[in-house]
Amino acid sequence: MSRTDSLHVADRLHSAAIRLLRAVRVADAEAGVTAPKLSALSVLVFAGPMSLTALARNEQVTAATMSKLVADLEGEGLASKRADPADKRGVRVEATAKGRAILEAGRKRRLALLQAKLAKLPREQRALLAEAAELMLELAKS
Repeated sequence: MSRTDSLHVADRLHSAAIRLLRAVRVADAEAGVTAPKLSALSVLVFAGPMSLTALARNEQVTAATMSKLVADLEGEGLASKRADPADKRGVRVEATAKGRAILEAGRKRRLALLQAKLAKLPREQRALLAEAAELMLELAKS
């Protein structure tokens, strides 16, 4: 298998993404919020308010699991439920200002950790990673 074979690239990219995420995720402990809650909160902050069903689908969990998670987020003042204007029986879950602030502070901490790691690399390698990041974002869209 060559270094440019799609299976080899996929394997290396998968491993690198997981390891990189784990390396910067250590900053999340300071938030005092569990990883599943931060993940759901991230969806709400970046994708906007959505139904419980849509949030569960995004997070790849059951509606029952998401219902419990949202109840916990509500209890901590990180999310709230509002009546869905398009569906009189439905609700939309949204991040509160407190939830948004916690998520943004955590993102800043993770980015600071990653920036410190990147700063140790030569300019050429940082440029290569910048190109790779753009390609990865394109790949994620398709």
